[in-house]
Parts: sequence; C-alpha cells; structure tokens
Amino acid sequence: MSPRPTPAHGPAPDPTLTVAICAYTLERWTLLRAAVDSVHRQQPPPGELLLVIDHNDELLRKAHELPGVTVLANRQRTGLSGARNTALAAARGTVTAFLDDDAAARPGWSATLLAAYRDERVLGAGGPVVPHWQHGRPRWFPPAFDWVVGCSHSGMPRRPDRVRNLIGANMSFRTDAARAAGGFRTDLGRVGRRPLGCEETELCLRLAARHPGARMHYDPSAAVRHHVPRQRATVRYFAARCLAEGRSKAMVARRTGPGPALASERAYLRRTVPAALRRALLRGRLGTATALTGGVLLTAGGYLAQRAAQLTNHQERGTP
Repeated sequence: MSPRPTPAHGPAPDPTLTVAICAYTLERWTLLRAAVDSVHRQQPPPGELLLVIDHNDELLRKAHELPGVTVLANRQRTGLSGARNTALAAARGTVTAFLDDDAAARPGWSATLLAAYRDERVLGAGGPVVPHWQHGRPRWFPPAFDWVVGCSHSGMPRRPDRVRNLIGANMSFRTDAARAAGGFRTDLGRVGRRPLGCEETELCLRLAARHPGARMHYDPSAAVRHHVPRQRATVRYFAARCLAEGRSKAMVARRTGPGPALASERAYLRRTVPAALRRALLRGRLGTATALTGGVLLTAGGYLAQRAAQLTNHQERGTP
C-alpha cells in the first residue's frame, strides 16, 4: 500500500474515532472497568470501543460482561504490540486511539484528539499521562523520570506542540497510515511484566520517515490519569525500568539510526535533567539527586550493553 500523500496544509474531513484498550491480566479488573467507563463518558463518544485481550482465556470470558465494548482476542504474538496491532486491524474509525487498561481518560480527551486531525499533516496525536500514585509519590522519585512509570515527565510542552513521539498510554494515529506502516513491531514493547518499551517511539519515527512533513501532535488538554501501583514506586523497579529503557532505545536506534532515535533524549539530557538536578540540590533533596544521576547512568548502561550485544551478534553471524 502506497504512503498517504501529505498536503502542505488544509482541513481534512471530520475524523471518526475508535478507542482501543489492551489488557492481559485479571489483577487490574477494577482499573480496566474504570478505563472503559472513562471512555463511555467522553463527549463526543467514540464510534467504537475495542477491548483486546492478550492471550488470557479467563479474562477474555469475563471481558464480555463489560457493556458497550467489542471484545477481541489478540491474534498476534503475545504482548502489547501484538494486541495493539489486533486493534488496528479491526478498527473502523479513521483514527485509532490507545488507552492503557490502568488509565482513565479525563473529560474532553476524545474531542481534543479528534480536533487535531482536522489538519491533514497530523498523523498522530496524544497528550499527557498524569501519574496517580497508589500510595503517594516517593519523596526521592524525580518528576523528570516519570517516564519510568509510563507517565509524562517534567519538561513536556505546556501548550499544543509538535513532538517526536507520543506516549503509549495516551496516543492515537490515523488508522490507515498506521496500518500501511506495518503497525507496532512485536519484537519491541512490553510482554506481561517485562519492562521493555519504545514500540510507540519506533512507530512514530517510521511514520515520520514515510511521510515527510507529517506531524505528531501533543496537546496538554488531552490528558489521562495513569495508576501507579506501589510495586512500581520502588528503587528496584526504577533501576530495572531505566536499564530496560536503555536497551529499548538501542534496539530502536539500530533500526532507525541514532540521530532520529535519540534526538529527544539529547534535549532531555541537556535541559530537563540538569534543571531537575539543580532544583533537587537547592532544596536539599539528596535522594532525588541520587535518583536523577543513577537513572541517567543506568539508562546509558542499558543502552551500551544492548549495543555491545548487537555488535557481538553481528560479528558472530559474520564469522564463517
């Protein structure tokens, strides 16, 4: 399928919306119900709400209890990317929005996303993911590292703006463009509790390469609230997630090149982290300063370890 031509400007026909929620465990059933309810309360309501169950037969049976939802089984590889691709294949809306099963859309979410697509340059739109800590934010946990728990970090735009990539818990794409690009890579992304990611970053980069002049649009008004359980508010999870993020970035950089894959990260390291570190030191928060420094080192370590593994594998494959 040939790429969608991208006009320089101009209004597009009114878009229609499919919302997709992907779930894999019964442990988050209460949160899943809240996610579904938050979508039903949107004005305008979406044309359809898809719930994709990721290889869990018990959850698949129970999901049919939810009203106003089309329940699908993930027919692709186990994991979030495969589940999202199942939704993309089934979606009837011209725009498909993805909401995590432990997130809840705030009022005005769907209307704000749809408004972005009146500009045909926009291929993807999303907004902030606000953490809702189960037992409060740990004193040492820096807002600059809220991406560790799948949320928007400090330093994100405060007004509508163009961004490199959207956040997985709160993102949408033109359905035909995402399908034509091949959807989400199933060798990236979270599988169960394995904390790898960056599948949405890789798709955004791929769409940008296929459609020069296209935009990923971020609007602070299109917000969702994301549940952060106490298990993710620990030093152990913080460290594991930083290492995994570094590995994921290396995997994306191998496919897209380090320039596009790391452009936002360079700006983050130049501005967001130093500003957060200064604030922490001025306020005497040594735990936060340690987390900022350690998080950067762990993420860099994960990146370098993955790059070394890639180089070793390449050399071994090239050995007669």
